[in-house]
Amino acid sequence: MSTSYLIKNVSVLGGEPTDLLLKDGVIADGADASADGAEVIDATGLIALPGLVDLHTHLREPGREDAETVETGTQAAAKGGYTAVHAMANTEPVADTAGVVEQVWRLGREAGYCDVFPVGAVTVGLQGERLAELGAMADSAARVRVFSDDGKCVSDAVLMRRALEYVKAFDGVVAQHAQEPRLTEGAQMNEGELSGRLGLAGWPAVAEEAIIARDVLLAEHVGSRLHVCHVSTAGSVELIRWAKGKAAKDKTWSVTAEACPHHLLLTDELAATYDPIYKVNPPLRSAADVEALKAGLADGTIDIVATDHAPHPHEDKDCEWAAAAFGMLGLETALSIVQQTMVDTGLLDWAGVAERMSAAPARIGRVSDQHGRPVAVGEPANVVLYDPAATRVVDPAESASLSRNTPYRGMELPGRVVATFLRGTATVLDGKLQ
Repeated sequence: MSTSYLIKNVSVLGGEPTDLLLKDGVIADGADASADGAEVIDATGLIALPGLVDLHTHLREPGREDAETVETGTQAAAKGGYTAVHAMANTEPVADTAGVVEQVWRLGREAGYCDVFPVGAVTVGLQGERLAELGAMADSAARVRVFSDDGKCVSDAVLMRRALEYVKAFDGVVAQHAQEPRLTEGAQMNEGELSGRLGLAGWPAVAEEAIIARDVLLAEHVGSRLHVCHVSTAGSVELIRWAKGKAAKDKTWSVTAEACPHHLLLTDELAATYDPIYKVNPPLRSAADVEALKAGLADGTIDIVATDHAPHPHEDKDCEWAAAAFGMLGLETALSIVQQTMVDTGLLDWAGVAERMSAAPARIGRVSDQHGRPVAVGEPANVVLYDPAATRVVDPAESASLSRNTPYRGMELPGRVVATFLRGTATVLDGKLQ
């Protein structure tokens, strides 16, 4: 028989303390007599949020189990308060067929720490030459609705148009990695005075902005859904704001966008250390870009926070900058980074955090029937308990991930995930995996 949990004196979205009963996979009234026999959790001082949903996670399996597996990645997700993640397609083999996405989906079900929704590749082998089996992946057991060549840009405008047209048939969305390849050949860090001084090839903001401008026009032209991955520049925020203004007048198309925690906190000044732990795609940008991203996330121009959790084994990061892999861990620190950059600064309240880290990503990924639901009686018991008053020093050795490439090593961050519940089953209690 599954355990029931009576959560006492918890503040739902930062509101007045109340009691919640998690029983039979749903949230029940904490005053219900059926709470007898439930395991009691004193949640005084804790905030209850809906289980977080990540639209952008790299789980590396199949093919790169030296960096991460579905099991270890979802354990990291649970420790970070996530009950659902969307697993990107750049595995080996690429998730460009029904068979591969079903494999990833089943691995997630077997692991049981959070729900795994595979993202299907847009093009065969991420090569940008012909469309992958979008319809077959949509009809598979994994019921894929998000498609992305993330790590690479769908740079061919004709292919991008066809993809946007194709996904309309099953209410899918194309998530674009906005990076004009010809403008970023050999690029290593944000283009600017610092890149010149450090002797590292610059990565111009226009390489991101040009693709976003093109793709919002394509989405409007064909009447489809576009999602922009890991927005990193002030110019991109302005383009998305303009596009949303157009889309609001014409309900036949839409554009959504995400920002990553590292782009809300870290700047390109860290490249001066030449430490590849700070090498990421898109690169860390200027302080002005960081402020623009935070403002865009606060006013709704940027819809969600997505981690772009990108684990790499030691040898892929312990080398010179130019040879190092792009990417950094994010699942276990995302909520703390959002608290530090958005909540503690007054830009968002906890309801705003729930919208951007749970409800909105669930809607975009078309899983809002199961995730991103309100913390309310009768709803699925996907809940995270969070202590905003706690502090912690990030120690990579404590990570559930197989990899250790966190840029926050040694940093003191606010907040701590105390417990995570997936359909009423505790995946994390007192900060520890169950």
